Amino acid sequence: MALFRIARRTLCAAAEAAAAAPAPTPAPTSRLERLKNSKAGVWIRGMATDYKEAFRELFVGARERPLKASVYATLLGGSLACFYTKPDRSSFDTAVLDRSNQLGLLSPWIRSATSDGHVQNLLRLHSEGRLRHISLAFLSLVYRADYDSDVDLYEAQCSNVSVPWKELPQRVLDVGVAGRWWILDSKMKDYDVNEEEFKALPAHMQATSVPSVKEVETSERLHKESAFPLAEKDEEEETKAVDRKEESVGEESPVIALEEKQSQA
Repeated sequence: MALFRIARRTLCAAAEAAAAAPAPTPAPTSRLERLKNSKAGVWIRGMATDYKEAFRELFVGARERPLKASVYATLLGGSLACFYTKPDRSSFDTAVLDRSNQLGLLSPWIRSATSDGHVQNLLRLHSEGRLRHISLAFLSLVYRADYDSDVDLYEAQCSNVSVPWKELPQRVLDVGVAGRWWILDSKMKDYDVNEEEFKALPAHMQATSVPSVKEVETSERLHKESAFPLAEKDEEEETKAVDRKEESVGEESPVIALEEKQSQA
């Protein structure tokens, strides 16, 4: 009996110990679960939670203040568009050559002195190797340098005597934004009009205005009518007018002759 009681107590104590001990963590059954429970997985899940909260707050704020959100979205979209469409150095060289070819098709007496002088200056600086290009965040700048980059002069290679940044605005030749070179395009406006030919004219004749719709319609109508011969009706009216004029002169001639005879008597 004593042996039976000892055995029963031993089994009860083992059962109580087994019940009190925590259940062992089951080993991960797949590689994905092991990756989730790793340090990298925990960090990625925490970062994803932070981004989720940030986007949720962003949408809530946009819903509460739509005007402010629209302004910010427009600025952000415009900045991204300018960043991806800013022109590079090769596009500037191509644009200068295209403008030079356009001016070359015109006579020197017709070209605009402003356009021709600006393009010729760019071509001269390009041939001398003095054009420099710098790409900023949302735009591109083309400016002139004093020396070619391959020149071995001390002034050209030493950074201590180089051109300071404060003189850059005076050296800028063109600004590239949204796929265009704005200064070059503005200089090429009316490149086929020579301003020197019209300096001797009065001020009211130098300026031109856009014709109205009625004036354009009248000009087109007269141009179309000029291609057709005169109508027979107009010729008959002109003939009748000449006949009436001759008849009136014939009726007045006897009266004039009688008055001359009386004056002689």
